[in-house]
Amino acid sequence: MAAERKTKYDRQLSPSIILEALRTRLCSVGPFGYTMYRTVWIWGEQGQAALEKANVCLLNCGPTGSETLKNLVLGGIGCITVVDGSKVEFGDLGNNFMVNQQSVGQSKAKCVCNFLQELNDAVKVKFIEESPETLIETRPSFFAQFTLVIATQLVEQSLLKLDKICRQANVMLVVARSYGLTGLVRISLKEHNVIESKPEHFLDDLRLHNPWPELKQFAKTIDLNVTDAVIHKHTPYSVILINVAEEWANAHGGCLPATRDEKKQFKELIKSHMIDLDEENYKEAMEAAFKVSASQGISSHLHQMLNDVSADVDSSSPDFWILVAALKVEFIENEGAGEPPLEGSIPDMTSLTEYYVSLQKIYLAKAEADCLAMECHVRGILKSVGRDPDAISKAEIKNFCRNARKLSVSILYLIFTSGCQNSPIP
Repeated sequence: MAAERKTKYDRQLSPSIILEALRTRLCSVGPFGYTMYRTVWIWGEQGQAALEKANVCLLNCGPTGSETLKNLVLGGIGCITVVDGSKVEFGDLGNNFMVNQQSVGQSKAKCVCNFLQELNDAVKVKFIEESPETLIETRPSFFAQFTLVIATQLVEQSLLKLDKICRQANVMLVVARSYGLTGLVRISLKEHNVIESKPEHFLDDLRLHNPWPELKQFAKTIDLNVTDAVIHKHTPYSVILINVAEEWANAHGGCLPATRDEKKQFKELIKSHMIDLDEENYKEAMEAAFKVSASQGISSHLHQMLNDVSADVDSSSPDFWILVAALKVEFIENEGAGEPPLEGSIPDMTSLTEYYVSLQKIYLAKAEADCLAMECHVRGILKSVGRDPDAISKAEIKNFCRNARKLSVSILYLIFTSGCQNSPIP
């Protein structure tokens, strides 16, 4: 076989190519350019874009609030507004490094904003020399313009009013306070939808338990009993598992291993195809054998989300629920055959380069087909509820499809529940 034979599929690039790709990719992220590369690696381009569009308001710029804004500014936040009517006092010099002795007697909000602007001159910085309590009482509509309001050092009565204002405007409110090495953070928002939830532990979306026709056909073209030792050692573990799973199903009435004993026997069946003890690909197959027994269909978490009343959309529904409705009503019941869209990526595995690239193309083609189907459904739903069919971009739909199995919806209740309404705010 005219193929490059390697223990691992080698995708290494030269440092110069990587650096140039970094610059090109990150300069397109936003006004902060590639100086924000570390944050992009942490929360991705979508997260960085959301950060750059965010408009944050801080009430009271004491040590806790100032430190919070410092972290956001260094991360590349879009715009911040500081509301504080107090002046810098000598006591502030010992707990807020954003002010110094020359700042004493000056506006605290102005001094803090000047310091933050020096940290990142791309961030839009504003300040209002006014008491937050007064602003809450006299101009409640002021807070509707923000993505996030951070309140520090406010009394309970003002916090209750602010909480009501923010919830009515659907603006996230974060209450933060610190006491030396301890502190508290409370969050209030009607609903928080996350597409890129980035769970710490999640199975690769290989569909080994339910391979589609093109993947099955590719697996059949590779003979596990090939006599060429090099090819045998470099057959991808996903192909091994698909073929061995079919062999198992044919001998067990079409069923895949389910019980503990059956899973143990399945591993023995995989081992029986080995011709040498040092075959890493077969070791990988045995380690990943449990993926064959994964439950078909959607998870209980996703099922609960699809059955939420918010999935019954209308013209006022957020884009997130329009996408969920397309997933529920159209895709899963039709093209998905009970499954969400395929992610389209595969992990590293011991393989011939030729096999690995072919697998990549098969998974990518399926993911693109799923995304195209979802796009058609989304456009149709948008049109049916009286919105512009192009209101949701193709990039947003693609990102949703890639993370469909990992969607998250958090309900963040009122800051003050019935059990703590009468308690003083620390």
